[in-house]
Amino acid sequence: MLRSTSLRLAALYTAVFALSVVLLGVITLFSTRQALSQQFEARIRGESSALVLEYRSEGLKGVVDAVHERDGTPGSLEFGLQGPDGRTLAGRLTATTTAMGWTVQRHKDGLGRVEAIRVLTVALPDGYRLLVGDDEERIETLDGAVLRGFGLAFIGVVVLGVLGGYALSRDMHRRLAAISGTAEAIIDGDLARRVPLKGSDDDLDRLALTINRMLDRIAALMESLKQVSNDIAHDMRTPLTRLRQKLEAGLVGPQDREAALESALDDLDSILETFAALLRIAQIEGGARRAAFRPCDLAALARTVTEAFAPSAEDQHQSLTFTGQAAVTVDGDSELLTQMLVNLVENALRHAGPGARIAVRASQLGRGAVLAVADNGPGVPDGERERLFDRFYRLERSRSTPGSGLGLALVAAVARLHGAEIALMSANPGLEARVTFREAA
Repeated sequence: MLRSTSLRLAALYTAVFALSVVLLGVITLFSTRQALSQQFEARIRGESSALVLEYRSEGLKGVVDAVHERDGTPGSLEFGLQGPDGRTLAGRLTATTTAMGWTVQRHKDGLGRVEAIRVLTVALPDGYRLLVGDDEERIETLDGAVLRGFGLAFIGVVVLGVLGGYALSRDMHRRLAAISGTAEAIIDGDLARRVPLKGSDDDLDRLALTINRMLDRIAALMESLKQVSNDIAHDMRTPLTRLRQKLEAGLVGPQDREAALESALDDLDSILETFAALLRIAQIEGGARRAAFRPCDLAALARTVTEAFAPSAEDQHQSLTFTGQAAVTVDGDSELLTQMLVNLVENALRHAGPGARIAVRASQLGRGAVLAVADNGPGVPDGERERLFDRFYRLERSRSTPGSGLGLALVAAVARLHGAEIALMSANPGLEARVTFREAA
C-alpha cells in the first residue's frame, strides 16, 4: 500500500496544504506585525506631538507636570525629559545617543527582566529633549500568538493529511485489490467471477460496473462460441456424412456418378452457406458493422422487400402486403436491416403454408419504430418461440423444409447490433415477428 498512487497523491496534497498554511502564516504574521507597528508608532507620535504643544503653551513646567502625571499610569507610555546639559528632568527614559528620531532602548523592569522599548526622540526649544516610547512586548506577544495558531494549524493539516491519506489509500487498495483479484480469477478460468460493488456510485463503483458488463459480454460471447462449436459438431455431422455417402456411391457405381456428384455439390453448397451464415452472425455480434450506421428509412426498405417477394408469394398461392407510414427513419446498417427483413419474410413464406396471408408493417412508436412481419399460418407453440433464435434450432415439423436453422439467429444478431428488441408472439392465428427500435434517427 505504501507504493500506491492514492497514498502518493494524498502525501502530495498534504505537503501542498502544509506549505499553504506556512505561506499563509508568514503573510498573516507580516501583515499583522506591520499594521500593529504602524498603530504603535502612531500612538507614540501622537503623544509626542501633544507634549510639544504643551511645552509651547505652558513652558517647561507644563511638560514636566504632564510627564509626571502620565508616568506610572497603567497602560501608559514611557517618557523622558532632558535638559540641554543631558540631565534627566522627568521620566525614566534617557537619551543614550545624540540622534533624533527612532531608537530602541533596553531597560530592566521591576522584576529584573530586560525589555525593549522603541523610543522617539524630539528636540524642544532651548536645547531640551523629549523622549516618548513604548514596550515592544505587545507586538512580540501578538507574533507569538499568530505563530502558535498557525503552528497548530500546520500540525493539524499534517495529521489529518496523514490519517486521511492512509484511510483513502487503504480503501482504494482494498477495492483495487478486489478488481485485480477478479481479473486474476478470470485469467484462471473462473468466468463467473465479478467485481464486488460498494454501492457508493463513485468512480470506482462505475468502473467496477463497466468491468462487470464487459465480463458479462465476454462470458456471453464465450458461451456463444461454445454453443456454436457444439452446434457445428452436432448439426454438421449429418450433412457431412450424407455428402461422404454420396461421394462413395459415385465411386462404387459409375453409372450414377454424375447424379451423385451433382447431389454432393448441392450438399456442399448448403454446407458452405451454413458456414457463411455463421461467419456473418459472428461478425454482427462482434459489432464490426456499427461503423456503417446511417439514417435508414424502414418504410422504404420494407416496401422494397415486399415488392421483391410478392411474385414468389403468388406462386405459392400466398399474399404478401405492406402497410405502414410514409417514412420511418432509424439509425442503422441498411444492408443488415434488409437481410433481417428478408429472413423474416422468407421464414413466413416457408412455414405459413399455402394460402397464407403475410403482412409487413413499419411504423413509428413514440420516439422509436416498429418493424413487424405477421402471418395467419399454424404459428409456434409458446414454449418454443424463444428457442427459435438459437442457432440450428428447428421445429420438428420444419425439419423436412429447406434451411439451416440460422435465419432467425441472424435476425436476432442484427436486432441486438441495432439496440432493438425482437419478439415472437401469437397473431391469433399465426405468428408475428416484431422488431422494436428504442429510438428513431
